[in-house]
Parts: sequence; C-alpha cells; structure tokens
Amino acid sequence: MGAYALTATRTSLPVFAERIFECLPRVDQRRWAQAYVHSLLTTSGKKSVRRLAAAISSSPAASQSLHQFVNASPWDWMPVRAELTRWAEQQMTPRAWVLGQAVLRKRGEHSCGVHRRFLPSTGRSVTCQLGVGVFLSSYDQAVPVDWRLLLPGSWTKDPERRLRTRIPDEIGPRSVEQHALDLVDALGAASRTAPLPVVADLEAVGGTSAEALVRGLALRGRDFVVAVPDTLQVTVGRHLRLQRPHGGDGQGLVLSARSLFEFDAGTLTRMESVAPWDGRGRRTTVMSSFVRLPQRGANGDRIHRTYRLLATRSDSGRRTLQLWLTSLTHTRTESLLALTRTLGQAGRSVREMSDEFGLLDFEGRSYPGWHHHMSLVSAAYAYSRIERRPTGGGERMLAAA
Repeated sequence: MGAYALTATRTSLPVFAERIFECLPRVDQRRWAQAYVHSLLTTSGKKSVRRLAAAISSSPAASQSLHQFVNASPWDWMPVRAELTRWAEQQMTPRAWVLGQAVLRKRGEHSCGVHRRFLPSTGRSVTCQLGVGVFLSSYDQAVPVDWRLLLPGSWTKDPERRLRTRIPDEIGPRSVEQHALDLVDALGAASRTAPLPVVADLEAVGGTSAEALVRGLALRGRDFVVAVPDTLQVTVGRHLRLQRPHGGDGQGLVLSARSLFEFDAGTLTRMESVAPWDGRGRRTTVMSSFVRLPQRGANGDRIHRTYRLLATRSDSGRRTLQLWLTSLTHTRTESLLALTRTLGQAGRSVREMSDEFGLLDFEGRSYPGWHHHMSLVSAAYAYSRIERRPTGGGERMLAAA
C-alpha cells in the first residue's frame, strides 16, 4: 500500500486533473477533485477520508470538505469518465474493451446496493457491493474507465432505501448482462477511436447468461471474445440434417458446446497444439469449430451469424475445458488467446486498486457517493499506471481548505 511521487512524469498531476475534471461546473469542485486524486496517490495505508485530508491540508475543515465533495456535491461523473476514456486512449495502445468486476465487501447493510452474493471464484457467499466495470486493456496493463453498481430488487423496489441513499428515479433493476451492454454503449459514445473487441467472462462478473451478452453485442455490431458455459446450445453444420433430439428443424445439429468437442472431433472441430502462450511454460491444446446460435422465435433474435467456438485445455494436470465464443472468425488463434489474457490484466488492476488506491475504503453510503469515489479512484489509478513510477514519497498539496 505504497505512495507515489508526483515527479518524473510526462504529464503533471495538475495538468492531468485540469483535463479530466474540466467538465465540473464549479472551481471548488475541480479543486477538490484534484485534491482527492492527489491524496489517493500519496497516502499510504488505509484511505479513510480523515487520512486523505491530512495528506493534502493541515486545516481541520479539510476532512469535512473532502467528505462533502465525494458524498453530497452534485457533480455528474459520466463526463469525467468520458474524458478519462479519451485521455487513456491517447496515452496507451488498448487492444480490447474488457468487462470486469469489483467486489467491495461491507460489514453493514446500509451502503447502497449491499447484498449477500455467492462468488464462484472463492466458492463462498459474502456481503458486498458489486461494481461492473469496463477497462481499456493492452496486453500488459488495463485501466478502468466506467462503472455500474448492481442494485438487487431489495434496493430498487424499496422506496425508503432509494430515498435514503439517493438512488435516482430513472435507475431501475438491471442485470449484470444489461449493465455490461450499457457499459459498451457508453464507451462507444465516449471513445474517439475505432471500437475494439469486447472481452468478458460473465460468470466471473456475476452474470448468468453469456448468450444474452453475445446476442446483445451482435445486435450492436461489436466484435467479442466471450467465455461461455459448456451448456451453451450451438448449431453446427448448415446443411446437416441428422435426426437428433434437438436438431430436427433442418437448420443443422443443435447440441451443447461441450458435446461439440466430444461428439465428433474428426468432423466438427479442428485441433491444434499451440506453443506456450500463458507465460508459465505450459502448452495449450486448442480445439475450434464454426457454430451458430440456435434461431429464436418470430419475436426473438433473427441474427444468423457464424461464430467460432474455441475450447482450450492447458497441460497443467487439470483437464478443465475453457470455452470461448468469438465473432472474430478469421483471427489467428494466438491472437484470440492473447485477447483472453486481457481479462487477467483487468483482474490485476482491481486487486491493485484495492491494495493501493483505496477502492475498498469508501466510507459513504449513497449512490452518487459510490460513483464519485469509483471515478476518482479510477482516475488516480490510470494516472499512476500510465504516467508515473512507484516510489516512497509524498507531498502536501493544500495549505488550507
């Protein structure tokens, strides 16, 4: 949980903050935004409001002013995130838009969106807030540029809770999949570069329907590499008319994704052995097949696209099959596997934000406060990873609040 020097950078923090927070309407808001980011960068250990304030000012009123700015000041976080997106695009070479998650564990039940949730990664249930985020990711780093807070029905349907935590009237129940698509739409509107492939593992983000995400991305014309469950139903063989329990409609054979690689690997898949690509000296066997998603009814999705289904298995002692569905049907296998690794970059970024940038230390309970905090932490993290080198120092910024 170190601090960072604000020297030897390509862009000074004041210049960075002036650009990212220029959209804030008041001078004092812009000043406190820079102060908050500065304190996140220079305060070691827990990032409580009191400790953050002490890092930037000797005034006894600084703590209250900083708390007021984050929790009660009525500033719009979306223009800030849009500008952060454009700045990050200029400073790095992103290869993918990665959908990830941040699990913010909580002790009480009063913070906006807090609920009990089962985490597949740990096999345990925790009391937490769940943030769904989108990252600009290269092959060696990822920075978050936008977030959504998952609000279970116990929050969206409770007028007293909504009033107490200041949830806007227009915010209703949204699934993880819907939040993910909202993030893609917002990033597309903010970005000034060509759209990049969307990479996601929806189960890891807490979602339940990878197919819903895939169809939503297809409707938007977005390329993607999405982890899918082995139960996903796919169609193979455009002219195949084998009589199978789920394949009698003349559209081809319908079966589960896993069965595709067990049923007839000689005719339905292509197998190849890829040189070590995961940095651990392991070889990965990759099987692939061109597939389609089964057609929906008259009122359903009528997009009939061909996708590529990848099954990867590392020679690591475990025979777990990882399945990916991609719209990039003609992209080299090695390039597709490199895109899947960007998920790990996003996960590492969340861990670093938690350990070093106060992601888990927010003390407020409101909906706007949560979004303000996530925006400020994201800005501090992006600046630190793109502009500066870690060191052990810090400096005071404001003589008085």
